[in-house]
Amino acid sequence: MKTIGLIGGMSWVSTAIYYRLINEAVNERLGGYHSAQIALWSVDFAEIERMQVAGDWGGAGERLADAARRLERAGADVILITANTMHKVADAVGAAVRIPFIHIADATASEIKRKSCRRPLLLATAYTMEQEFYVGRLRQRHDIDVRVPNARDRAVVHRVIFEELVHDDVRPKSRAAFMDIVTRELQAGADGVIFGCTEICLLLSQDDFDVPCFDTTAIHAQAAVDFSLAS
Repeated sequence: MKTIGLIGGMSWVSTAIYYRLINEAVNERLGGYHSAQIALWSVDFAEIERMQVAGDWGGAGERLADAARRLERAGADVILITANTMHKVADAVGAAVRIPFIHIADATASEIKRKSCRRPLLLATAYTMEQEFYVGRLRQRHDIDVRVPNARDRAVVHRVIFEELVHDDVRPKSRAAFMDIVTRELQAGADGVIFGCTEICLLLSQDDFDVPCFDTTAIHAQAAVDFSLAS
């Protein structure tokens, strides 16, 4: 079993979900008392959030690159950032270590293609929905015509993520708002839904929709397990 290195804390809520999903998947595969070998470096999200707001992506990249190096020194065989938005600095993190880095958008793209989706809706932070580091990667590298909500709906999604979900605050009113956004976008031609923030799985699930949903937290965690247990 290879050791999975997690850069977490963005937020601690979704990092805990990663930890649970990875261990459940390892135990399901190996049985008995088996659990995952994980090295976790959890950052203070307050520092990272300030950098996001200030547009200091270079500083954020240095902070996460340092975390990746610490994990490599601790024995990690692979690195994951447990947050979609912070893949804005994925290149800096990947370049900081000699071990593989699993990009959440690439893992998600593989699942989207497997389900034959062409126009999935992306729900995420404003950074992820509006900047090219994620949407552009899906479009250019994977030929996926990803859709994003209109400006008003993007603001709603972003607010709920930062004011509620990262604090493990799940509200029925916000769930209803997300459902309304998705319904409108499906009527406009979307053929799937990407939960492009690692906390959205707290609010929505595949059971809510008739189209394929792509929970990036679960997909990324499974990619880590597949790497860890590969012969």
